[in-house]
This record gives sequence, C-alpha cells and structure tokens, in this order.
Amino acid sequence: MIGKLNHVAIVVPDLQAATAQYRDTLGAQVSSPTDLPEHGVTVVFVELPNTKIELLHPLGADSPIQSFLDKNPKGGMHHLCYEVNDILSARDTLQATGARVLGDGNPKIGAHGNPVLFLHPSDFTGTLVELEQVNTG
Repeated sequence: MIGKLNHVAIVVPDLQAATAQYRDTLGAQVSSPTDLPEHGVTVVFVELPNTKIELLHPLGADSPIQSFLDKNPKGGMHHLCYEVNDILSARDTLQATGARVLGDGNPKIGAHGNPVLFLHPSDFTGTLVELEQVNTG
C-alpha cells in the first residue's frame, strides 16, 4: 500500500535559523518558506537525493504544532510521510484494520498540492504518519 518515503517533518522553533543550517552548514538546497494557513504552519522543504525534509514552524497562535513546541522547545521530529497511489482506498483499508485517521477522515490538500491524511500515532508505534497521494503515472 505505501510507496516511498516522501518526507520527514521536523518542527523547528526558528525557521530562519533551521533553513540557514541546512542550506549554509549542510549545503542542502532549500525552498522558500510557504505559509499553509489551512494547516496552521509555515513550511520549508530541504531537497535530498532520495527524499525531503520538511521544516515546520507554527503559523499563528492556533497552530496545531504549537503544543509540540511547548513540550519540545528545541523542536524535533514530528511525522513521517509515505506516498500512496489512492488515498481513499488506503484510508478505507486502514480503517477496516482498526487504524484511526485523524480529523474528519477526509483528505486535505497538503504542502505539495496533493491530498493528505494523518494516522494516529498510537496505531503506528508512536509515530505520527502522513499519507500523501501522488500521481505515479
């Protein structure tokens, strides 16, 4: 069902500093910051040969990742994102096995403009999992 690892998301307390660290210290190619108000985050993508790192920073006081930063002031790994061909089929299969989809169960459009869903970390060895539908054709 799952395809390749799309990205690893890291919550950062200072997006500019984290971007500079990946760009200037590690020599990585990084995107410009993008605000995603529907998700309450600002994101920067670090491009790697085999995947991406998504740097997440809260956008506004109601950001869902602010509580993560409150508990982890230095930031840290937030979630893993795996690609799927058909997000609705993946959702239905997972729910049939007892996995919990966060939110109302309907995909939202993610940072790459594709449908995404999040799966409850308690169902996946304590790791928040994002599924992203990608066009493999």
